Amino acid sequence: ARLYTQGVKEVTATSRHYVDRLFDPDPQKVLQGVIDMKNAVIGNNKQKANLIVLGAVPRLLYLLQQGSSSSELRAECAVVLGSLAMGTENNIKSLVDCHIIPALLQGLLCPDLIFIEACLRCLRTVFISPVTPVQLLYTDPTVIPHLMSLLSRSQRTQEYITQIFSHCCKTPEHQTVLFNHGAIQNIAPLLISPSYKVRMQALKCFSVLAYENTQVSMTLVNVLVDEELLSQVFVRMMQRDQPIDMQLTAAKCLTYMCRAGAIRTDDSCIVLKTLPCLVRMCSKERLLEERVEGAETLAYLMEPDVELQRIASVTDHLVAMLADYFKYPSSVSAITDIKRLDHDLKHAHELRQAAFKLYASLGSNDEDIRKKVAFTQQYTHTPT
Repeated sequence: ARLYTQGVKEVTATSRHYVDRLFDPDPQKVLQGVIDMKNAVIGNNKQKANLIVLGAVPRLLYLLQQGSSSSELRAECAVVLGSLAMGTENNIKSLVDCHIIPALLQGLLCPDLIFIEACLRCLRTVFISPVTPVQLLYTDPTVIPHLMSLLSRSQRTQEYITQIFSHCCKTPEHQTVLFNHGAIQNIAPLLISPSYKVRMQALKCFSVLAYENTQVSMTLVNVLVDEELLSQVFVRMMQRDQPIDMQLTAAKCLTYMCRAGAIRTDDSCIVLKTLPCLVRMCSKERLLEERVEGAETLAYLMEPDVELQRIASVTDHLVAMLADYFKYPSSVSAITDIKRLDHDLKHAHELRQAAFKLYASLGSNDEDIRKKVAFTQQYTHTPT
């Protein structure tokens, strides 16, 4: 116990030293202090928490906002704040309470690109936390148009801004604000960016914009990207040689456009591409999250359409595949990653829920499909 107390005192003393250096009258020493602090907090949650408790955040924000601070110092302050935001949810709450969001948004008005990118990276980290109120992005009506204008600055600004948008688009009102400020025209070209991260974040943006939104979906149908219809770009992103995350998100975009009435249910991009892609996501080779998302999206796609239900019921042994959702994990030895196994066992109920949704959707209109589901369940379901 004595050793532990001594250790805590030493950590706190070190942390105090870092904070004290932020107040040095010599700007060069302050800069070096911030750089040293940055190196000390990487991957060290205890150090992050200590620095927050000792009042480092208000001082870092002050230095970040000072016009007299060098652009290098301001950028380093934003980097340290971003690192502190990667700690616990309590860290995020403390940063939000210190009004970090308005300070960083103000920082985006600075012409220095390195500083802008550091502010955006920090904002991205803060906004993707579930404890941050997303409404803070919409408080000032000048923020969204300014973010749109920054999309052209660099691949990093594109990645961070689209990620912020997709995490902060939670309601029909948010969709409307982003739509009215030109989200579709500004983000569509990013789908053919040379950067995978940019393409992926742009795609995620479209999936949240199109969800249950007729206005967005009807607009997306007519958008051209490099003289190719957006729906065809999404179809290309669903090909088997693309990363799973990309295939699944592109399938969600087309699913939402179809459910919003922008694409017919008998369109080849739905019947021959989207539906088979989502069925593939239900196979036991996929990760648990992918199987859940695939099943839920497929259920949503075919819910109102009996023809899609019939096609799905005879595609790739889907009904038998779903029976596996109730016997998970079927073989413990097949999962060598113990952490992964622990995670999957805790979330196995999500698989069952997704399977029930898909069963309900599959059998909602057709007696033959219901019989097929019941028969498969009878012979494959083993009670747990």
